Amino acid sequence: MIDSPAKIEKASGGLGVLMPGLGAVSTTFIAGTLAIRRGLSRPIGSLTQMGSLRLGKRTENREVDIKDFVPLANLDNLVFGGWDIFEDNCYEAAVKAGVIDVSLLDQIKPELSSIKPMKAVFEKKFVKKLDGTYIKSAKGHRKRIEALRQDIRNFKKENEVDRVVMIWCGSTEVYQESKDSIYESLESLEKALDSDNPSIAPSILYAYAALKEGVPYANGAPNLSVDFEAMYSLASQEGVPIAGKDFKTGQTLMKTILAPGFKARRIGIDGWFSTNILGNRDGEVLDDPESFKTKEESKKSVLDYILQPDLYPLLYEKLCHVVRINYYPPRGDNKEGWDNIDLVGWLGYPMQLKINFLCRDSVLAAPIVLDVALFLDLAQRAGMSGIQEWLSFYFKSPMHAANVYPEHDLFIQLMKLKNTLRHLCDEGLITHLGREYYD
Repeated sequence: MIDSPAKIEKASGGLGVLMPGLGAVSTTFIAGTLAIRRGLSRPIGSLTQMGSLRLGKRTENREVDIKDFVPLANLDNLVFGGWDIFEDNCYEAAVKAGVIDVSLLDQIKPELSSIKPMKAVFEKKFVKKLDGTYIKSAKGHRKRIEALRQDIRNFKKENEVDRVVMIWCGSTEVYQESKDSIYESLESLEKALDSDNPSIAPSILYAYAALKEGVPYANGAPNLSVDFEAMYSLASQEGVPIAGKDFKTGQTLMKTILAPGFKARRIGIDGWFSTNILGNRDGEVLDDPESFKTKEESKKSVLDYILQPDLYPLLYEKLCHVVRINYYPPRGDNKEGWDNIDLVGWLGYPMQLKINFLCRDSVLAAPIVLDVALFLDLAQRAGMSGIQEWLSFYFKSPMHAANVYPEHDLFIQLMKLKNTLRHLCDEGLITHLGREYYD
């Protein structure tokens, strides 16, 4: 991180956005950005494009657009690429994903069709529900890492970009413990790579390749990927910012909005039952119990950290939090989530809140990919490295320092993000104390 206002390098030239996994999320992001650049749509859901920032006191009336205040890369300068186990170009993949209307896709078809995936690093044992043939022939961890690094170099050269960020938009891998000894230090990880340790998942190889190339990396899935001690050390050593994990969309987004409100009003919660149906590739992958466990761990931790039952046992020690995800092909990317919340109010009287959220998973994720890519690039130009906790706003299971708990409260996360931007641009931080208005 950085301790004082930074001298931020200009966002000149092109910025490459490389994504492992050119499926529904990636193609929705790419197609959406291309459509926005052409004036065919609006960047709804993107903080970088539609958010504002207050500077100074309320009486000063200094409200600025984030994209005008912070030196972010321009959307016109983004160049897209990635890897996939299927050979479809981005137009074909977007049509198959079924998220964006074909009538809109057809207006940007030439640009979308020109974006073709590179062969992926893939091991079926980590994503058991998928079968793909567009896979690198290289054997062994080191050779696969070198192949990925060469892909990054080739992409930069062919597209004439100096800067690149990598955002994992691939599938959820089977559950892995970060406490495994091979992840405890950079030295132990290097040895595991040298010996082709079979427990190392593809997402870790992508993350390692990115960091060794000096490329900022964000993990949009709940995979281990870059969230362990060895990778923290590597990111620090290479001077590269990292962020993750698991894009905060649908049901978890609702929890990080509602739970802080209940806690603020000291309303008790006895139970929170969540179930989802979805029919996209993500739903198919999560139909495997081992991949679901990875997602479950990410989703279930949210309430414990927000509500802090150890500090408020009378309100939350009985909390029963259940999460279910069911693969239902007819829905495609149109996820439906049901929440039943058993609340406890004044004098112990029970109440209930029921939520039926019909959302589009990739539509919620796409602006996150955009914002995280732009902010990671900003972080690197500002000389920041390691975990970017100020980007927790975008993730279900935010990465954090070992000596603190993760902050899940969406509103605290937003304050942290905005104050970081103020700090980077040498503006005063806003505490919302407001005493000066009455003194």
